[in-house]
Amino acid sequence: MNWRTLNADPRMRSGTLYLMPVWLGEHGGPEMLPPQNLAIAKGIRTWFTEHEKTARQMLRRMLPNVDLGAQRMMRLDKDSTAAEVEAMVRVLAAGEDGAILSEAGMPGIADPGALLVAAAHRAGIPVVPLVGPSSLMLALAASGLNGQQFTFHGYLPRTPQERRAAIRRLEAEAERTQGAQLFIETPYRNDALVEDLLRTCAPDTLLTLAVDLTQPDGQVRTCAVREWQKAPWMPGKRPAVFILGRPAAVRRRVPPPRG
Repeated sequence: MNWRTLNADPRMRSGTLYLMPVWLGEHGGPEMLPPQNLAIAKGIRTWFTEHEKTARQMLRRMLPNVDLGAQRMMRLDKDSTAAEVEAMVRVLAAGEDGAILSEAGMPGIADPGALLVAAAHRAGIPVVPLVGPSSLMLALAASGLNGQQFTFHGYLPRTPQERRAAIRRLEAEAERTQGAQLFIETPYRNDALVEDLLRTCAPDTLLTLAVDLTQPDGQVRTCAVREWQKAPWMPGKRPAVFILGRPAAVRRRVPPPRG
């Protein structure tokens, strides 16, 4: 299936794949989402999602009067096969609009939605990202670290030895490039990751911890590791984004020569 095949007959038009952002936590209702998203959601009947139960809860939050019985849910997760993704593409190619619902935040970012997005591009199906929260971008914007150059590394290794080795690599990369190094962790391992960061990083390395963004108890803190060590703050089992960086060099304004 390719773009030429889908568009050879002007009477044949594929559907559109929308990327439908959702909340980053339990707080909030339709008032926190753009009206355009809600209008599009009302017209969607096919949803691609990791967990059907979560998707139905999100739709009920988004559209309190939605007819859940009329919605088709197609499982899309990290274990989805090529054949399963191709079946989703065929639904879109037949002219039906569909949308990816992430577990939280923006589909395709730290999310298996990228599998379907890539397949849609190969098939010439329009992909439309909608406005909504991304914990990574919100954390970076609030960190004070380098928003001009940054890298997202996903999850770090699980075992302590490998995790500390990965932390040293990210710290060295931050030193080499001056770029911000973003990563995340499964919530129940958050505190262990913080402990490894404080044991492993140099005292003047900057660490940002952004927790429960967009939620009433959300917090963002950036300071040098030596300051974290004086007053550790453990996020517990709350959604968190971690960022390592280096202090930015302050440029001094050089006065023009006299005369």
